[in-house]
Amino acid sequence: MSGAPPPNPPPQKRGRAKAPSPALAGEGRGGGNRLPSREELRAFLRDAPGRVGKTEIARHFGLTTEQRPALRELLRSLKDSGEAAPAGRRGFAAPDRLPDMTVVEVVGTDADGDAIARPVQWDKANGPPPAIFMRREARGQPALAPGERVLARLKFLGGTKYEGRTFKRLAGSGAPARILGVFEEGRIIPTDRRQRADWMVSPADANGAAAGDIVLAEPLPQHRAFGPRPARIVEVLGRMGEPRSVSLVCIHAHGIPDIFPAEAVQEAERAKGVTVRGREDLRGIPLVTIDGEDARDFDDAVFAEPEGDGWRILVAIADVAHYVKPGSALDREAWARGNSVYFPDRVVPMLPEALSNGWCSLRPDENRGCLFVEMRFDKAGTKTGHRFGRGLMRSAARLTYEQVQAHQDAGSDPEGLEPGHVQRLYGAFRALLSERERRGTLDLDVPERRVLLDEKGNVQAVVPRSRLDSHRLIEEFMVAANVCAAEELERLRQPCMYRIHDRPSDEKLEGLRQFLQGIGIKLAPRDRIHPRDFSQVLEIVKDRPEARLVNEAVLRGQSQAAYSPDNIGHFGLALARYAHFTSPIRRYADLLVHRALVSGLKLGRDGLPEEDAARFPDTGEHITQTERRAAMAERDAVDRYLAAWMSDRVGDMFDARISGVTRFGLFVTVEANGASGIVPLASLPDDRWQLDGAGHAMTGQRTRLTYSLGQAVEVQLVSATPRTGGMVFRLMQGDGRGGRGRKLPPSPGRRSGPSRRR
Repeated sequence: MSGAPPPNPPPQKRGRAKAPSPALAGEGRGGGNRLPSREELRAFLRDAPGRVGKTEIARHFGLTTEQRPALRELLRSLKDSGEAAPAGRRGFAAPDRLPDMTVVEVVGTDADGDAIARPVQWDKANGPPPAIFMRREARGQPALAPGERVLARLKFLGGTKYEGRTFKRLAGSGAPARILGVFEEGRIIPTDRRQRADWMVSPADANGAAAGDIVLAEPLPQHRAFGPRPARIVEVLGRMGEPRSVSLVCIHAHGIPDIFPAEAVQEAERAKGVTVRGREDLRGIPLVTIDGEDARDFDDAVFAEPEGDGWRILVAIADVAHYVKPGSALDREAWARGNSVYFPDRVVPMLPEALSNGWCSLRPDENRGCLFVEMRFDKAGTKTGHRFGRGLMRSAARLTYEQVQAHQDAGSDPEGLEPGHVQRLYGAFRALLSERERRGTLDLDVPERRVLLDEKGNVQAVVPRSRLDSHRLIEEFMVAANVCAAEELERLRQPCMYRIHDRPSDEKLEGLRQFLQGIGIKLAPRDRIHPRDFSQVLEIVKDRPEARLVNEAVLRGQSQAAYSPDNIGHFGLALARYAHFTSPIRRYADLLVHRALVSGLKLGRDGLPEEDAARFPDTGEHITQTERRAAMAERDAVDRYLAAWMSDRVGDMFDARISGVTRFGLFVTVEANGASGIVPLASLPDDRWQLDGAGHAMTGQRTRLTYSLGQAVEVQLVSATPRTGGMVFRLMQGDGRGGRGRKLPPSPGRRSGPSRRR
């Protein structure tokens, strides 16, 4: 068995399943009267969209009444051997399938705030449990909270995903299986701002925890109807406010694996360097790595030189496939993690340090194995050819973005590199950039927040992350290499894990169109929409005060990128085919692409096994989910650090913009550092507030004040809670700077709930 096996695809429907269509059922098997073989019966159960009974099985295989006893014996044998599972009173299903009705536990929420659950009973040997996307609760019912358990009806969505609908909330299910919080004066205060209840801990159940400790606890039976619920502390994780405490909370809150199994660590520590045998010797080419100042692993190196009227570009990537073999402990753990997760104070890597910072890190002046792509472009940036290979390289320098940009601006080169080295890199970059502009890609300008910490782990500042031409240079080189990887795998007729990005949905596009109309900008119809249309919108607002808000609105209006073996192209990059090839240290998708290239080009015996290729659909869904989990955890950590940074500034005034309008208040974002928080509805002037149909503005019926999306306001910080990352602001009224809402002429309006963020 190769790779970490994800769970088998679960059934599609609740209740008894209809027999598959003739095309799936294989009509005529055995002449309609032969008893099916064990393999045929297993295949039928696997393909069936739900549980099936003996009647459906007999009808499907054309069995007679006389054959029923033999069928019962065959089913009993399959059940005893674990090849079939009982489902309901008399039904059967494939093993590892979830029943139509099962107990699930809410483990988090998706980007829209809807609950995601996991089955309470699940055999870890079958891989990670399937994801269950819970439907919203009926009107008047409280939303499902993380840790809550319900009996749910399930509907199969495909792959390893189900839709769940609450059938019954279980008694005491408001108690999560595990509670993550801060221990204070005999109580646990949850770190999740959505959990409002405190938990009481008796001295006997404190397990040595002291005030201020971050703890994991489990609920205890509650014998009183009211008051704090009892809990027992099972583990002390650290202390709130200490260095690394924020990322520690986020790791546990999002369920990110952060401890490697001993077997995986041992495999990594046994790794050795590679020789030139069977590889192309690239050590004479001055490849350089260009990364951030705080980067610890360097998995890509670049080189460029003019060739005739065009350019020759070489991109070399660490040969992770050489070290992480299919089916190994390292491979299973990398599959489970899916990707590395980056926090301001630490990295939770996909691979152990012996590889991620060792043999798979392209350190300067050290021999390293690599996969490389040599690309040729004409002077206009159009690719004229490429080739892949397996090589041995030796990085000539470890450079930072800031260093490269400074040398480019000064017309100089880093010590040890030939004169003109940096200029040649930028010359090739300008050619690629001109092709990108002709293609018409979506270029968003949404500044990332960078948290600067001192040696003790305290926040020094929160600043926008710089965006230099040196960043764009590396991006263009990597995009070009990724396109070549997808094209090469198609040429070789090898499986490819594409990076796909769909066009915006009708709903998102309509919401964005209404928002843009409110600021006087028109958007092309959906059937003619192109990435350049969004770029033109961003160009219009580039120097306007609402530029950042429009960039964020355009970003929210896009579909989310994903991994899939089925190609639909990459809308944002305006590319017909695209795959991730350039970072196998930190993304499992790239490792799969490397293995597929090794197989297709016959570069070694550590390529992609057939059974791993067959699991590409499930693997694509899995690594898409781990990527989104990482993004939420990283964003959560920055929010908490921001709250810690702002907690010393309670009472201060800030220039901000309204970034969200809901029925329960306004969300505002501070211009200086991107800190966001809520202005509760109760803190607005006493009035009957109406939300417009698109959720872009709120108007007071009596005062005629209107607060709208993008409006400049002055706010006062009321509270900042590092434990949860939450911040509360107050609008300053009558300051003469836009803090007061503007009055509009009367309009009918209508009361509405908030627009759902997508």
